[in-house]
Amino acid sequence: MADFTMTKGDDGVAIITWDVPGKSMNVMRFDGMRELNALIDEALADDSVKGIVITSGKEGSFAGGMDLTQLAVIRDQAGDDPAAALFDFTMQGHQMLRKIELAGMDPKTKKGGKPIAAALPGTAAGIGLELPLACHRIFAANNPKARIGLPEILVGLFPGGGGTTRLVRKLGAMAAAPLLLEGKMMTPEKAKAAGVIDEVVDDPVAAAREWVLNAKDSDLVKPWDAKGYKMPGGAPYHPAGFMTFVGANVMVNGKTKGAYPAPKALLSAVYEGALVDFDTALRIEARWFTNLLMNPSSSAMVRSLFVNKEALEKGAVRPAGIPDQRVKKLGVLGAGMMGAGIALVSAQAGIEVVLIDRDQQSADRGKAYTEAYLDKGMKRGKVTAEKKEAMLNLITATPDLERLEGCDLIIEAVFEDPAVKADMTRKVEAIIPEDCIFASNTSTLPITELAKASKRPDQFIGIHFFSPVEKMALVEIIKGRETGDRAVAKALDYVRQIRKTPIVVNDARFFYANRCIIPYINEGLRMVTEGVKMPLIDHAAEQLGFPVGPIQLNDETSIDLGAKIARATKAAMGDAYPESPADDLIFWMEEIGRLGRKAKAGFFEYDEKGKRLGYWHGIEEKYPLAAEQPSLREVQDRLMFAQVLEAVRALEEGVLMDIREGDVGAILGWGFAPWSGGPFSWLDIVGAAYAAERCDQLEAKYGERFKCPALLREMAEKGQTFYGRFGEQAKAA
Repeated sequence: MADFTMTKGDDGVAIITWDVPGKSMNVMRFDGMRELNALIDEALADDSVKGIVITSGKEGSFAGGMDLTQLAVIRDQAGDDPAAALFDFTMQGHQMLRKIELAGMDPKTKKGGKPIAAALPGTAAGIGLELPLACHRIFAANNPKARIGLPEILVGLFPGGGGTTRLVRKLGAMAAAPLLLEGKMMTPEKAKAAGVIDEVVDDPVAAAREWVLNAKDSDLVKPWDAKGYKMPGGAPYHPAGFMTFVGANVMVNGKTKGAYPAPKALLSAVYEGALVDFDTALRIEARWFTNLLMNPSSSAMVRSLFVNKEALEKGAVRPAGIPDQRVKKLGVLGAGMMGAGIALVSAQAGIEVVLIDRDQQSADRGKAYTEAYLDKGMKRGKVTAEKKEAMLNLITATPDLERLEGCDLIIEAVFEDPAVKADMTRKVEAIIPEDCIFASNTSTLPITELAKASKRPDQFIGIHFFSPVEKMALVEIIKGRETGDRAVAKALDYVRQIRKTPIVVNDARFFYANRCIIPYINEGLRMVTEGVKMPLIDHAAEQLGFPVGPIQLNDETSIDLGAKIARATKAAMGDAYPESPADDLIFWMEEIGRLGRKAKAGFFEYDEKGKRLGYWHGIEEKYPLAAEQPSLREVQDRLMFAQVLEAVRALEEGVLMDIREGDVGAILGWGFAPWSGGPFSWLDIVGAAYAAERCDQLEAKYGERFKCPALLREMAEKGQTFYGRFGEQAKAA
């Protein structure tokens, strides 16, 4: 079956319908491009066709973008010159869209062309907007759920199908920046107000057909093809345009710290393209797009944030043979910040929630969290009064455990104390149905130990949310030693219901995410005790692409929490606990009452409103600054290897079962350098041989924590990569 089909009406309007078989949303594929190109040729050559309408056969959407996996196919099958193959492919796309744009008109007079309109029933993203931008008029359905934009930057790319060049020429660099540099997606009404599309109507196909039948020659000529065209806001050589491009460069580097290649390539394509004619600008865009596709960072980001993420969300690691386990009634134990957030996202998904706390006032406070969230949404016009009422009606706040009767999933989010959790497990299991799955939201306590309080350990599992629940995309699912497949399937189906990304790991202290992020924090603290300047530590992390440095992260998460985790870990591990000067620093900060942002005193100074004022220099009295400071690279390597080596050990020990989960979990869970694609992708970029050699150097200088794992050493000796060695396992999963 074809991705594109065409019907020709008696009125002379040809309707080209995009409807990819077996997909809920259209994506552009090689075959689809060839089919669309052939249909455009046919329609332009047919004298009975007066004009063309391009639309979608999918209800509520036009297209979700390019099938990015096909770009990897081009690169991998291109032989000795993948860059040439990628450039040629990109230019073929430009030529097809340019054919649509010029529509057979006379090159000199710009007359005689056939009007081509796009009719969007809903969401149009990536190439799903770039194709309409090449048409002469864009009609979108009055569909408030639809989103229109160019989100490529979010997965390490930029719009390379002409969207960059056309949008800048249509809106100007300043107005196009939110869509291009931030990947902003708009409702149809906002897209029209911004000038991205032309009309919002109830029936876009009918409106497009009528426009096509009445369009004049002048309606077909794009501004950049008309004489005397001037770029809105000014080109780079115009005084106003010069300031725009200087400001854009500063803004991008300020936000990304230079860690991401895509914004740099995008700015280069826009700046250079704005200095030349339109067709030359398209070639420049194609060159920079090819340059980006050849960058290993781009490939890693696409793989982790698009291909792997989508696979995990679709159940790549779900146990086979288990029937649908979607949650109908959820019990949440504990109405604090975590429990309240879990109740909120569950009610958003239409799940009935029973929110339990020790008294009615505490339970009501947890429900009020959802109400406050919805009130903010109403102020922004994103939530209606009806939606607010419906969501709040789904949440029953109560101290009565008997109300949990009939629940098919329980998530316990009470105080991080094994005894408290065990007591709650026993009480609740006496009430809930025998087939109800019981999950703990613990972030550090081993699930196998917590499951000992359960009569049904095969139905006991960990579902670890990250805070704040409503904002964080990742959910870590932890299998205890006796956890059964149905519990895993239940957890995965629930996470899919609430539209988050799951990873499944085996039980171990700190699981996966915290296991890797704690060494990151501790390495930063170790450097403080060595006299390394705190700004150097944090800025080194930010220039690696981390959202915040380890020192600032300590203040944000609260210093006493770190001290509590350290003491609990030490008590559990006994003599096996690795002593660290980082603990001494944390305990001292706790002792003197500098607990972080919440106390308005930590590694930073704060004003009365909790705004950071700068680093606290009082720490230098206890830990004087070293006369000779390490290089930026040395600091970055310590921070990076502290994390990636833990990820490798987690894989070695079987805590991680799939490297896709290791990469996606790292980026979504704690913001691990997204440009790298995750710890395993980063190791593949730098190479196992270099990583092993650097481990040896760091171990010799800083200690055993940097010892090269046996798996990494073996891969270095064999010249292997993680995705090369474990790729087949990933494909089979």
